[in-house]
Amino acid sequence: MDIREEINKLRKEKNAVILAHFYQEAEIQDIADFVGDSLALAQWAEKTEADVLVMCGVHFMGETAKILCPEKKVLVPEEKAGCSLADSCPADEFERFIHEHPGHTVISYVNTSAAVKALTDIVVTSSNARQIVESLPKDEKIIFGPDRNLGNYINALTGRNMVLWHGACHVHEQFSLGKILALKETHPSAEVICHPECRKQIVEVSDYVGSTAGLLKHAKLSDNKIFIVATESGVLHEMRKACPDKLFIPAPPEDDSCMCNECNFMRMNTMEKLYQALLTEQPEIVVDEDIRERAIRPIRRMLDISARLGL
Repeated sequence: MDIREEINKLRKEKNAVILAHFYQEAEIQDIADFVGDSLALAQWAEKTEADVLVMCGVHFMGETAKILCPEKKVLVPEEKAGCSLADSCPADEFERFIHEHPGHTVISYVNTSAAVKALTDIVVTSSNARQIVESLPKDEKIIFGPDRNLGNYINALTGRNMVLWHGACHVHEQFSLGKILALKETHPSAEVICHPECRKQIVEVSDYVGSTAGLLKHAKLSDNKIFIVATESGVLHEMRKACPDKLFIPAPPEDDSCMCNECNFMRMNTMEKLYQALLTEQPEIVVDEDIRERAIRPIRRMLDISARLGL
């Protein structure tokens, strides 16, 4: 069986589109109708006229698509593809945290469950977090969750003092400062570029800090020819396609067993599982209607602010 051919047949028969995050394996990125970061995937899901959305990413991304598009069938190739960052912020514990800090505007990173989004005033992504925070009055009290590294980074950039939930992404927590500095010695002309979910010491040695889409854009526009990339290594596929004349080196983790840093949840999706999802229309994402109605408000607020700011 030619699995690519079968996937193409099924998506035409079912009026389905395949959405893939930059952290997916190369084959899935190449067959997807659209590849992007969390913000772009949410924007694309909302505007497509397809009947079926296949979200090749992790569970919260499928939930976000379903919240925005309740009339569409939303599938994920692997229902167990979770997110360590989302898992670090259980809704019941986050609700107690909010009650302990009354009078605060609640900003939640998109890497959260639908139940956490339902407790939130504004959802943000790494592409728009700084701009959305800066759009609020300077004296506004803010809770930011769940990523403490991104929250600290935004606090440093904006001079805010947001109250932070103590969560983190297991991929971005694992980069080795020592190994990055060693790579920099080997490639002295290389730019170190990193995602703001990385630890402070990684951010401090980086030449550029940005969202997944921001890192890709920077790599395209920069005159530099060598980059050490501190984010999930799946994005290097798109970087290499866009810039075949440049060298992209994955920043290594502390673990000595490998020289790249992959999200084990993102990599649970495979071409075979994508084919089965289209064939059986399972696993399907279902979101409780009460939660969906509450969760859509902060997502729409994010999208509205992003559109107003031209993000």
